[in-house]
Amino acid sequence: MATYSIALVLLVDPAGAVLMQHRDADAPVSPNQWSLPGGHLEPGEAPEAAARRELLEETGLSAGELRPLWSGPRPYEEGFPHTVTVHVFEGTTQARQEDVVLGEGQAMVFVPRGEVLDRELAVSSAQFLALHLASPDQE
Repeated sequence: MATYSIALVLLVDPAGAVLMQHRDADAPVSPNQWSLPGGHLEPGEAPEAAARRELLEETGLSAGELRPLWSGPRPYEEGFPHTVTVHVFEGTTQARQEDVVLGEGQAMVFVPRGEVLDRELAVSSAQFLALHLASPDQE
């Protein structure tokens, strides 16, 4: 069984919208589903450094302060043959949709807070978005 780590970024704009990626149809994990930007840690790379690098590669955006939101094993999904450690970072941005450069996936958009759970979400993103939305800081 393959084991690896990934870092994800839950980036929120001033209106509370969350930056989300619509994954490609041929993505190896969660094809055609919505997820948070992020990806694999390179050998020796710290999780926050990976989160920043992946955000820049996939969106063209640089993050300011990032706070750890969650870290642990990827939620169970039937037929998923990997053991993955997930590191999720949360931050805010002043970026607007027109600042986003699509570097990976079908789309990369700020989704209004009230609509994020209405999308077909990747299993891990569904967990982390629910955690984010339940936070008293986000009321």
